Amino acid sequence: MPQIHPTADVQTPQIGEGSIVWQFSVILPLARIGSHCNINCHCFIENDVIIGDRVTVKSGVYLWDGVELEDDVFIGPNATFVNDLYPRSKQYPERFARTIIRKGASIGAGATILGGIEIGAGAMIGAGSVVTKDVPPNTKWYGNPAVNMGLV
Repeated sequence: MPQIHPTADVQTPQIGEGSIVWQFSVILPLARIGSHCNINCHCFIENDVIIGDRVTVKSGVYLWDGVELEDDVFIGPNATFVNDLYPRSKQYPERFARTIIRKGASIGAGATILGGIEIGAGAMIGAGSVVTKDVPPNTKWYGNPAVNMGLV
């Protein structure tokens, strides 16, 4: 059974066993969260979001429609995900960009991940980096724009 803090607004029934949702987080009705996840305080998870097992989402992270986090992913505090590259007020795309963070990848604090990006399994994104293109598995990326710094 998941543990949900009383101040969290969890609208989805799809949260796996052993997951924890901390204070002041909001999770919309169609979001899917796996088992043994840790959703820290002040997070927002939209409807079309899939989170695998054993995922950590640190404080201040907003996961918008189209984001998928596979098993064992780590998302650092205040990491930012973009799902619409050309946003306009009250004008919505037919479908938001799909962003996939593959198994075991880590995103550092304050990193920005543009929509439509795939971050490969085991990859590491440095704190404050801006990822503008796909990241191969088991590589580390840093900077703005983020560049490949070699194997992890």
